[in-house]
Amino acid sequence: MAKSVPVHCPTCRREHSFTPPTFPCACGAPLTLPLQADASPEPVAHRTWRDAWVAVRCPACDRQDQWPRPEFGCACGTVVRLPVRPPEAGSGSGSGSGDGAEPRGGSEAGSESGGGGPGAGDRPARALRPAFRPVAIRTAGDAVVAAERYLTWLGYAGVTRPGDPEEEGVDLRAAGLVARVDPSTVPTSLRDVECLWLHGLVDGARGAFFSLAGYAREARSRADDLRVPLFVMDLTGTPQPLNAPADELVELGPA
Repeated sequence: MAKSVPVHCPTCRREHSFTPPTFPCACGAPLTLPLQADASPEPVAHRTWRDAWVAVRCPACDRQDQWPRPEFGCACGTVVRLPVRPPEAGSGSGSGSGDGAEPRGGSEAGSESGGGGPGAGDRPARALRPAFRPVAIRTAGDAVVAAERYLTWLGYAGVTRPGDPEEEGVDLRAAGLVARVDPSTVPTSLRDVECLWLHGLVDGARGAFFSLAGYAREARSRADDLRVPLFVMDLTGTPQPLNAPADELVELGPA
């Protein structure tokens, strides 16, 4: 299992513990992204697909592939990109695909990493769950799939997408739950959080929000007041709980 490393948020200066993601190499060996401990994380202001992937060489087979660059969402709403050590020159004995390889993150990763992922302690609901298997995010549709898979992993049965295209503000439904997925490159707004809460109020359900770019400060504060669980997702497709209601949902599962 990968070791956690300290991460300092450049905005609020808080220190967090982050476990780098582990992916399955084509050779079958687990590949943990090697974080560059002496480099500072960079806030994600704009997203590009080129910046979202990083070349990493497998130490077992010397194969080099592109993997989703690790990101971390701070509770203050800042999302940072974590630097990865550049690959060293390989021995040439492996079947490396080189820097021009297509990203391989679409394969399911039986990772035991990530803030909202599996194996994060002997908590009641977590202890009974199998390893979470994320799906890499390349498109807006992938983000919805990742959130759907995560909610199923939390214990929600029959997670579906609303059939009515006019039902704006809800991307996923389950018994006692409505969820919204924001795949945009700007922080989720206060209005979006309040709209989801209203949908849950009307339906008598809990609302859960998933965002790729984090949340505006006022949205984060309002979600705490309304007890709306907030999750931030990186491009590996592993959501991380961002506030206390999200932590409770991960710990206890559906009510």
